[in-house]
Amino acid sequence: MVLLDVRMPGGSGIDACREILGRNLGSKVIMLTSFADEDAVYESIMAGASGYLLKEINKGALIDAVISVAEGRSLLDPEVTRKVLERIRKMAASSDEVVRAALSDQEKRVLRLAAQGKTNKQIAADLFLSDKTVKHHISNILSKLNLSSRAQAAVWATQHGLLDDGFPERKAS
Repeated sequence: MVLLDVRMPGGSGIDACREILGRNLGSKVIMLTSFADEDAVYESIMAGASGYLLKEINKGALIDAVISVAEGRSLLDPEVTRKVLERIRKMAASSDEVVRAALSDQEKRVLRLAAQGKTNKQIAADLFLSDKTVKHHISNILSKLNLSSRAQAAVWATQHGLLDDGFPERKAS
C-alpha cells in the first residue's frame, strides 16, 4: 500500500503511481492530496490509483480507506466523486456528438428511415436514391457506428434520438 501526493518535490505523484504499479501489479496506491481539480483526479485514476482522498480526511476515515483499498475496493473522496461523474458525462456526451457528427446528413436520413423499419427499396424511393446507394449508405453507417447489423443500427438510432431530429425524409439528389 502506497500513499502519494499528486504533486511532490522533484516530481509527480501521478508519474510515481504509474511507475510503482508498472513494477509491481500487486501494489495499491491511494492519492492523498489537497488538490481536488478534475485533471489531477482523472490522471490519477488513469495512472491506476485505487483511491483519491483529500488531506482533510480524518484519521479514522483514512484508516478505513486504507483497509478498504487493501481489500480490493476503490474509493474517491465525495468532493471529487462529483467531478469524476461530471467528466464521465461530458466525455460520453462528447463521444456521442462525435459519432453523430461522423454521419452525413444523408446517412442520418437513411438510418432514420431504416430504424422506422423501411426496406432499402422503400428508403431509395423516399430519398430518390438507387437501391445500391442506400445499401452503400447502410454499410457506411454500420462501419462508422461499429455495428454489425441493421437491427443494431435501428436500436442505436432510437437510443440516440435520431428519430426525433427532424431530418427531411425526402431530398432530391
